[in-house]
Order: sequence, then structure tokens, then C-alpha cells
Amino acid sequence: MSERQGVIVGISGASGAAIGVRIVERLAENPRCAVHLVISPAAERTLAEEVGPSALPRLRALAFRDHAVSDIGASIASGSFPVGGMIVAPCSIRTLSAVAFGQLDNLLVRAADVQLKERRRLVLLVRESPLHLGHLRAMVQATEIGAIIAPPLPAFYLKPQSLAEIVDQIACRAINLLHLPDIAAPAQKWHGDR
Repeated sequence: MSERQGVIVGISGASGAAIGVRIVERLAENPRCAVHLVISPAAERTLAEEVGPSALPRLRALAFRDHAVSDIGASIASGSFPVGGMIVAPCSIRTLSAVAFGQLDNLLVRAADVQLKERRRLVLLVRESPLHLGHLRAMVQATEIGAIIAPPLPAFYLKPQSLAEIVDQIACRAINLLHLPDIAAPAQKWHGDR
């Protein structure tokens, strides 16, 4: 088997931690993928609150490599370390703003910045509502420097029957935004035919 494709998954402290969990689960199911995980301290709390106390150890067990958010010298902090891209899910406004304006004070934001400078895909599942002008300007700035802003919105046209289906669809869509052929996820698609 050829070498596994690295994908970084960052989980920040916004609500919607189950989406980050499902992304890691989906990626870990693929034997061609090596998940590099970085979780903010606020995300640790959100994971415990929203998913349960077993979420964090389970995520760490699924990851190929779990990086401490304080380890600014980790492999994923360098552009010379080959990965296919990065997803931040959920992405807090604090993390969005730090990425947009180059405030590289932790590994999650530094790894995201590396994706941008290396012209790799960075998918930010920004989770906030309602949005004020500062949030929107940060989204514009992040988009202008190469990030993909993908709010975690349900695909109601697929008529999901459960919250788990909604979370899985959002997770698969985020993975597929990386455009890595060997790491594609089975997202349902709109076909337009009746």
C-alpha cells in the first residue's frame, strides 16, 4: 500500500463539536488517510458538553497523530510537512479571526496558516449566528487569502431523518471540499430529477 495522505483536523470551541467528531471518524475509516488532530482548550470543554466525556479520548485514539495545541513546533506547523489540506470543524469566530488576520498564537491557527501559504485547501466550518459586520469581514478576509468558508448547514432537500444524518452529510461535504480523490466521503448529492 502507498503512503497514507495526511489530513489535519482542527476542532475549536464553537458549538457543533459532533461535526468535528464525525469528520475524524469518517477520515479514520479510510486506510489511505492519516488524521493529524489538533484541539483547542475551548473545544475540549465543548466536546465534553455536547458529545460526552468519552469524545476526547475516542478522538485521540482515532487520530494517526494527536498534536498539542501549544506545540507550535509540531510537524504540521511547517510547510515542508506534506498533508493534503485541513478542516477546522467547528470553527469558532476567534479561530476564524486569527486565521484571517495572521494571529498565529497556537498550533491550530499556525497549521491553518501553513495550508494557506502552501496553497493547500483550508476548509473552515464557521459556526455562529447571527453574524455582525466584524464576523463577515473576517470571512471575506479569510476567503481572499484562500480559505473556504463552509458554514455547517443542513441539506434539507435530502430530507434527513435524524440529527446523525445531518451531521454525517455536513462532515462528508467538508471532507469532499478538500478535493482529495483518495479521501472522498460518500456524501449524498442533489440530482434535480423527480
